[in-house]
Formats: sequence, C-alpha cells, structure tokens
Amino acid sequence: MFEDHLQRVFRADEPNRLWLRDITGHWTKEGTLYWCAIKDVFSNRVVGYSISERMTAKLAVDAIRNALARRGDVAGCILHADTGSQGGFNWSS
Repeated sequence: MFEDHLQRVFRADEPNRLWLRDITGHWTKEGTLYWCAIKDVFSNRVVGYSISERMTAKLAVDAIRNALARRGDVAGCILHADTGSQGGFNWSS
C-alpha cells in the first residue's frame, strides 16, 4: 500500500500529471471481456487501454504501456488506482 498523495482531490493543471486506472468487465455470448483504461484527469480522456479475456496484472500493465507509448515523457505523473478491480472513475464526466 502506498501513501495517498492525492487526498481524494482529483484535479490536474496540465496533461500527464494525474492518471486514473479502471478495470471493467463486459458480458458477451462468448464470456466476459475485460477492459482496462488509463484516463488523464486534465483532458478527461482515455490515454491508454488494453482488452483481454482474463483480468490479470498483464491487463493493467499493457494499458499503462499503451498510455506511455502514446504520451511519451510522463516523468512526475501520478497513476491512481483504487484498491480492488472495480474501483475507478466516472465515464460520463
């Protein structure tokens, strides 16, 4: 467990300062499909994601790698992920 640097204040003054991670499952005829997304708080947009048939650590790592490949240098960026697999953010924001 890490220290809570955000104190539940989810704001960013510029891109790549605060990212949020969420994992969700969607039921299909073939089984559950899991989606992990990384959202930039500043732009309120998904900056990286991954999709898999299994909810594993690889799902989250692949989403982070996807965001890093798209955003480049993100030194100093904080990635917030609620404990548990379904903690997250409001997609309608």
